[in-house]
Amino acid sequence: MAKVVIVGAGFAGLAAMSTLSDAGVDVTLVDRHNFATFQPLLYQVATAGLNPGDVAFPVRTLLRKRKGVTFRQGILSGIDTAANEIALVDGGRIPYDYLVLAMGATTNFFNVPGAEENCHAIYTLDEALAVRNKVFSLFERAASRGSRDNTLTTVVIGGGATGVEMAGALAELKLRAFRTDYPALDPAQARVILIEAQDRLLGAFSPELSKYASAELKGRGVEVYLNTTVEGVTPEGVQLKDGNFIDSRLVIWSAGVGVAKQFAELGLPQHRNGRFEVGEDLRVKGYDNIFAVGDVAGGILGEGQLLPQLAQPAIQTGSCAAESIKSLLNGGITKNFHYKDKGTMATIGRNAAVAELTGGMKLTGTTAWVAWLALHLMTLLGVRNRLSVLLNWSWHYISWGRGPRVILGG
Repeated sequence: MAKVVIVGAGFAGLAAMSTLSDAGVDVTLVDRHNFATFQPLLYQVATAGLNPGDVAFPVRTLLRKRKGVTFRQGILSGIDTAANEIALVDGGRIPYDYLVLAMGATTNFFNVPGAEENCHAIYTLDEALAVRNKVFSLFERAASRGSRDNTLTTVVIGGGATGVEMAGALAELKLRAFRTDYPALDPAQARVILIEAQDRLLGAFSPELSKYASAELKGRGVEVYLNTTVEGVTPEGVQLKDGNFIDSRLVIWSAGVGVAKQFAELGLPQHRNGRFEVGEDLRVKGYDNIFAVGDVAGGILGEGQLLPQLAQPAIQTGSCAAESIKSLLNGGITKNFHYKDKGTMATIGRNAAVAELTGGMKLTGTTAWVAWLALHLMTLLGVRNRLSVLLNWSWHYISWGRGPRVILGG
């Protein structure tokens, strides 16, 4: 029986696994965690809108009815292309006939001095929880000692969908939390500043929707800085290129994603930004039995164009690579990948979102917000998670002021 190894249990890896699960092959799914994370909702974990368990789903539960699929927790450390084996950090080795690399992306700090050391990202569940703990630790500090040294000023760097969603959620959180749990604190001191280097927010959306998002954020108290470049980040705050300094005790980085630096050690050809160089059929160039999908695949859309590092492209590439493997096993040929843009969405806050769908349809306000809620509910893994998120969202909408505002850990 042919052996297929999939490294990564994100959107791309799970799509590949699902497509191959009925192909009569031996599939091994490898990931550093024993759960899959629904990353689009991590910002809600960071702002106490959802609990950690709402966005995490056990991988082994997913595999219960998948014949021929096994799970191995581990971290990829190397690929022996001559022996057709992968090596794991714990010393384990797994043979393969076909290998699918779907490790996903990580935070890209673009070599901004001090950013990696002093900023918080929200790309993993641990990072989202770290932000949540920092937010409420600062609230408690201000409540007991007073708001000194801009304790309550939060800076979000990056005006893409993640930055806009994070800034909007933080603004609403501070408004709700101060009204219910911290009545002694002045909401005016709780500044949320969103910094974007370009001339508008949500660069992947139309200018019309960008303008709407900016107006909505400002209406919720977010200070939006456009055409503003970050020169460095220190423990005391953010240094701007124009010479101004923003004093802040919490800086959140949402300016972009990249791939792990360790990928260079795997010995495979890399595209710009470190993504693996692939052909039109998603096979890594120079290798007939290694595919790269999702965030780690580069060069698919032609010269100068990279696939967006989003959920839909990841799902589509994962499924396409798996279909090619099935075809090869049956003596056929690989399938070239063609990206189908199904549109994109971003939420700004309660009753406000933007959506740009195929065919040029644009939605804003409550209509877009409801569409955003429905899409994310449908794509969450597991019935329990869907019900839990629906109940949480319903409760927050009705109660408008109460949430799981606890500091976790030691």
